[in-house]
Amino acid sequence: MSQVENQRQERQPRGDRPPRQSRGPRKEEEAPWVPRTELGKKVAAGLITDMNEIYSQGLRIQEAGIIKKLLPDLKSEVIDVGMVQKMTPNGQQTKFKALVAAGNENGWLGIGQGKSKQMRVAIEKATTNAYLNVSPIKLGCGSWECRCDQSHSVPFKVRGKGGSVVVEIVPAPRGLGLVAGGKIRNLLKLAGLKDAWTTAKGSTATMNSTSKAILECLRQTFSQG
Repeated sequence: MSQVENQRQERQPRGDRPPRQSRGPRKEEEAPWVPRTELGKKVAAGLITDMNEIYSQGLRIQEAGIIKKLLPDLKSEVIDVGMVQKMTPNGQQTKFKALVAAGNENGWLGIGQGKSKQMRVAIEKATTNAYLNVSPIKLGCGSWECRCDQSHSVPFKVRGKGGSVVVEIVPAPRGLGLVAGGKIRNLLKLAGLKDAWTTAKGSTATMNSTSKAILECLRQTFSQG
């Protein structure tokens, strides 16, 4: 038997070879937060442990790490992405824009926008701005049909405007659910609402204006309640 035939017999059939282990997506480790402001240093040292304490004192939040420290259950969701084109002396410049909402489904919601030449960087910027724009929301039961003591809806009817969009949120009885469009429903869910009627007028397809109107609505529950 020739040497070539011996090598063929020693080779393992392709079907019996162990499958290659596919590599999953690389996860970039988040750098540890180093506080730079006086408020951030107090939060890192444990002197401030509640977000309500910051808002009651009227302090300004300038670091996203403060929000992540005090609200660890905050979730972020990409609402809208798109492209922005600008004419420059060197030609047409294209950037990506992203709109991100952050909420813990329990009375906190923030919305932020970011732009960059890369989509990933734009989403990261929008997420950071959403953390910095997080605002408290007062939940309750303002429906005359329900009159329970649970925080499942808004305490009263609120109305907000963003650009050409006007949104109105009306308290609803428990068990009804969120009567709203898909993206508006996701925002209300992130805020912590479970039951509500909504009406929207204007160009609701423009999520930048729609999200601002919703955030203005929900902020009124805390400022007027």
